[in-house]
Amino acid sequence: MSSTAIDLNSVVTLVIYHKVRREALAQYEAWLRRAVKAAQHWPGHLGVNVIRPGGDEALFTTLVRFAEAAQLQAWIESAERAELIAEALPMLEGGDHPLVHDDPEFWFTPLRGGARQPPKWKQAVLTFLVISPLSMLVPRLWAPVFERFPALGGLVPSNLLITLCIVVPVVFLIMPWVTRLCADWLRPV
Repeated sequence: MSSTAIDLNSVVTLVIYHKVRREALAQYEAWLRRAVKAAQHWPGHLGVNVIRPGGDEALFTTLVRFAEAAQLQAWIESAERAELIAEALPMLEGGDHPLVHDDPEFWFTPLRGGARQPPKWKQAVLTFLVISPLSMLVPRLWAPVFERFPALGGLVPSNLLITLCIVVPVVFLIMPWVTRLCADWLRPV
């Protein structure tokens, strides 16, 4: 484990939308595995999530997180990524669409230009529905540890651990997936 602490406020996410030609789906999946593996070797890489298509449209959404903007920029401008994208372009309809997000509100950023942000009440309801179950489950999961190690069960350490175990999965895993799943409901009327 690295001794360098990650400042969660400086984490940046590259969101890539690829609409894949139906006849190239298997080839694209193989390419995607290689591209993910290549990104993992770059300094500052924190992880990748791939949201595969759920309907008729073969739209892949890939979230690539880096610890700092400069590290992400180095990956974006690398010859290795340029070669990978050049290889992928014949498999895609409409090309490569990378977007860099350095703020937490990107969960609710519309996929297509010109679309409006969802109403705040819908954002609040969705966030509440994601965080509420975790806020009930995570403390129960930690309870045996707090009983065994009373120093961790104190007010400050226990709250820090519980909050960390809720915030990290919500930011990096759950909300990107849930907002994609609820995209139709989130659309402004």
